[in-house]
Amino acid sequence: MYKILLCLRYLRTRYIALASIISVMLGVATMIVVNSVMSGFSGEMRERLHGILADVIVETSGIEGSHTADEDMAIVEQAAGQFIKAMTATVEVYGMMSFQYAGQYVTVPVTLIGIDPKGKAQVGPLVQYLDSYQEVVEDGVVTRPPLRSADEPPGWELTDAAKEYRKTWVEMQRWREDFNIEDRYGVGHEPPFHEVSPAGATDAPPFTSTEQAEEVITTSHSTAAEELDELTPEVPATDLASQGPEFETELPEFPDAFPPTDEEPIDPEDPFPARLYVGAGKISFPWRDPENEGKVKVHWMVRPGDDVKISTVSAVAGMPPEPRHFVATVVDVFKSGMSEYDAQLVFCNREELQKARGMIDPNTGKGSITSIQIKLKDYQHADEVIRRLQAAFPPGRYVVKTWEQKQGPLLAAVEIESAILNVLLFLIITVAGFGILAIFFMIVVEKTRDIGILKALGASSGGVMTIFLSYGLALGVVGSGVGVVIGLLFVRYINEIEEAITWLTGRKVFDETIYYFPTIPTHVEPGMVVGVALGAMIIAILASVLPARRAARLHPVEALRYE
Repeated sequence: MYKILLCLRYLRTRYIALASIISVMLGVATMIVVNSVMSGFSGEMRERLHGILADVIVETSGIEGSHTADEDMAIVEQAAGQFIKAMTATVEVYGMMSFQYAGQYVTVPVTLIGIDPKGKAQVGPLVQYLDSYQEVVEDGVVTRPPLRSADEPPGWELTDAAKEYRKTWVEMQRWREDFNIEDRYGVGHEPPFHEVSPAGATDAPPFTSTEQAEEVITTSHSTAAEELDELTPEVPATDLASQGPEFETELPEFPDAFPPTDEEPIDPEDPFPARLYVGAGKISFPWRDPENEGKVKVHWMVRPGDDVKISTVSAVAGMPPEPRHFVATVVDVFKSGMSEYDAQLVFCNREELQKARGMIDPNTGKGSITSIQIKLKDYQHADEVIRRLQAAFPPGRYVVKTWEQKQGPLLAAVEIESAILNVLLFLIITVAGFGILAIFFMIVVEKTRDIGILKALGASSGGVMTIFLSYGLALGVVGSGVGVVIGLLFVRYINEIEEAITWLTGRKVFDETIYYFPTIPTHVEPGMVVGVALGAMIIAILASVLPARRAARLHPVEALRYE
């Protein structure tokens, strides 16, 4: 009984014990917070990576792909059909995308992926990443409802808003031709309808109705006519050529952004046969609005309903690659939340991409593919499926991998970073343990006389050792317990704490334009919390072993003589 009483007395009366408790508490809380945030980031990243790639991918070598797509899918079904839930064929190739923005033509590199939307949605979460299926929320307020119903299967049709936008754009293009804006204003001058021009001339949203578009066009017609009358000088109706050779000028001809093709629609308001889902990072960029408390907004350079030009290479078997160009209409915006994908991927309807690259056999009418994406019933069977498919397909021509193997370097880098960070943070608790060791040696020196009296009264060496071990255990339990509570509370309110720090410092702590997450992701694993708390308690006990043994070895006579 005296052991517990002395342990509690030391714990209550010594301020130096409070310092040990605080050091353990901070170490435990820090490890819980950092591990939870790292686990949240890792989980979100894995989920988004897996959302783009199917469970298992069978890829072919060479840009021409496989000319036996049906046979390849039949081999997959025969080899591992009992493990497969769905599969779809895709065509993947690098290319360039060109569009007009701010009076200039912008060309960016892209990865073109030809897909069947319904098949892609069966092997991965496609609908969840398309902007038209999502509502737009700003400051907790819904500013735009979903443009498509969640029950509507993904396809290549424009939304009603995109159709209205395209119709308005076509009307303004016709009006531009009627008024001959370039000839009247000169090259490089913006027309009066700059604020409603297509392809991201402003952040103004597309028109919500035909009546609104017609009103804007009518107003622009009137404004343009007045401005043209003011800017055009009165010139006598004479033949300029008769005034001298310096007046013999010829108006330059401006080529179309995208020359007409055989696939051009009859009605300009109709989209082109080639349709695209374009990654949000490729056609937009975030910016902070200084007039709205520096809140992040998105500036769009291309919108659904706009036309872009795609450049890639041919994939005709036995022939060297040649440049191929085609015009496509943007149908939707793709947002996976993974900047690496959103700034690179462009999905196209597979048949049109195959046609543009010459991947369709003229004899059979079947198109070539470059990969087969497979969704498994249970991902635990991935290794068995890989083994069977590798045995079924000839080596060298086909590569079979899981999504984790394709993203192996990235996932490994995250795991190594998390492991190194844990080691560094665990040193904080280790430092606290050395603090406890030093404190206990000081206590043994100070309490040498008390130890001698206890031994003179009959206390055993084991009993004296138990007092100090219990003292160390108590410091570990109290420090770990408080640290766990503080750490969990910090994780629970981490976004509110981030907002408070941002408000105090005037600088954004967690910038979503950098991390591409609207909030700080966290995930608390109970096993991690228990492991950190137990580790802290074990370190506290181990730090008290040496002082406890020294106290237990003290002889009562020598202890009293020392005093």
